[in-house]
Amino acid sequence: MDDYEQYDGLGLAALVRTGEVSPAELLEAAITRIEAHNPVLNAVVTPMFDEARAAIRAGLPPGLFQGVPFLLKDLAFTAVPGVRTRQGAALFQDFVPGYEAEIVTRYRRAGFVLIGKTATPELGLAPTTESRLYGVTRNPWDVERSPGGSSGGSAVAVAAGYVPAANASDGGGSIRIPAAWCGLFGLKPTRARTPEGPEHSLGWAGLECIHALTRSVRDSAALLDATQGADVGAPFVAPPPARPYLEEVQRPPGSLRIALRTAPFTFHGTLHPDCQSAMDNAVHLCAELGHIIVDWHYDIDWELVRDATRRVVATEVCVTLTQRAQALGRALHEAEVEPDTWRLVEVSQAMSAADYLGALHTLYTTGRQFCRAMQGYDMVLTPTVPMPPVALGLISPSNPAGLTARRQATAFTQMANIAGNPAMSVPLYWNDTGLPIGVQFIGHYGDEATLFRLAGQLEQARPWFSRRPPLSSHPDGNTR
Repeated sequence: MDDYEQYDGLGLAALVRTGEVSPAELLEAAITRIEAHNPVLNAVVTPMFDEARAAIRAGLPPGLFQGVPFLLKDLAFTAVPGVRTRQGAALFQDFVPGYEAEIVTRYRRAGFVLIGKTATPELGLAPTTESRLYGVTRNPWDVERSPGGSSGGSAVAVAAGYVPAANASDGGGSIRIPAAWCGLFGLKPTRARTPEGPEHSLGWAGLECIHALTRSVRDSAALLDATQGADVGAPFVAPPPARPYLEEVQRPPGSLRIALRTAPFTFHGTLHPDCQSAMDNAVHLCAELGHIIVDWHYDIDWELVRDATRRVVATEVCVTLTQRAQALGRALHEAEVEPDTWRLVEVSQAMSAADYLGALHTLYTTGRQFCRAMQGYDMVLTPTVPMPPVALGLISPSNPAGLTARRQATAFTQMANIAGNPAMSVPLYWNDTGLPIGVQFIGHYGDEATLFRLAGQLEQARPWFSRRPPLSSHPDGNTR
């Protein structure tokens, strides 16, 4: 299928419904591209091609995405029975779950054909996609640069044309950072919007959530329609949407009052000139579309918030690794995990229960303060990342010298995770060397609808769908 990459997911599904193409043909088109480019890009780490062919033979549900190839991020919340879930960690390299995650069930119900799992750093902990287990995943716009993380494998797969959309998750920017660095649309939904069951509750005490990376806004909206809503027994539930998100994409947003912030939330630093140019470009476009842009000042004790976030994440990481080591019949050893991961284990081991509860209180209080500060505005506009895609190795979790840069990478994105608000990275700008640089819009809690309306308008005013990395349209092994 030579024009496979010219369609988004809903477009491919429409071809299936009319009989112009079969799910099997779409699958083979995806496999062709994976086999051509993955040896260099390293986005897909666990192929599920035989399982995908069997699913097609068994018959697919008549969902909105019937027959469309789809990839899962290789973390625990995408458990598939009989398929290894390694989470970028050597400690899990032989782990095979015996249950199916609820989000996976919903993807199947939507008609997706699940064709593999994508790379992530160890336990999804870094803003890049580099690990000892998987090696480096390369940005298709420049293979010497990082695609971002932790959903970098999924981002690369979409940007390079393997699939039109792929599963992703976000605990501090892990959807939005790779979206910004790979030229994609990436929306982090409201806390508890999508399910993490049956074996998980809220990842990282509610900092983490699940959705996708896409090339079109409407695919993201339709995907959220297919997956949103609590699963049975979920301890938390997000406010239900007023109407399908797919409808929101076509609705005019009206004149929005947008708060503008270019100073990072969580570190004292400067904005790269290319990222400032991306912001200037976005402000100009929004003003042209009739939106009101207002400079906005909001201060937090970023060191206190950073430390609280670290304590919460460290506790979950320590519990996850300790339980896995116990299941293997041994104690957890430093050599089994990467340096950054072990530092989190040590942070957790040095904490008391009161320390953990204090950290939660800090985060939840900060989130409430942020939401109050947003009153009077429809959303907040910021850079997604304060720098363009960086060289591979710079922010690797195995590089101690990259700690400051790793923290800087999440300086704008982490606040939406703390507050639980939806936020999106929109690919409106490419720098002079051809690298994509996204901008971020943060919405009110429970209000993905307004974000989708604006995203639909921006996509129409400044289309990005046809902007592709040089290698993506050539499934012939010509990877740079």
